Amino acid sequence: MAKIEIYSGDFCPYCSKAKSLLKRKGVTFTEYNVRKDMARQSEMLERSGGARTIPQIFINDHHVGGCDDLYALEQRGELDTLLGE
Repeated sequence: MAKIEIYSGDFCPYCSKAKSLLKRKGVTFTEYNVRKDMARQSEMLERSGGARTIPQIFINDHHVGGCDDLYALEQRGELDTLLGE
């Protein structure tokens, strides 16, 4: 099963939408709240190449991007392949 990590924050509708899609897919993920943990925020910036918006999603250490990027993968039929790796 894929290793999925989401850098998110409280009251973020895009974070909720991304997590909802992953839950519908039946996968588990690790969530890091960057609004409560500044070290995680710095880590997110480094791993994502400077992306400051949340969520930032990684699948098997590959930077997927944000919520819209995750849904674009789903629409192209590529998300299941990534999740199955």
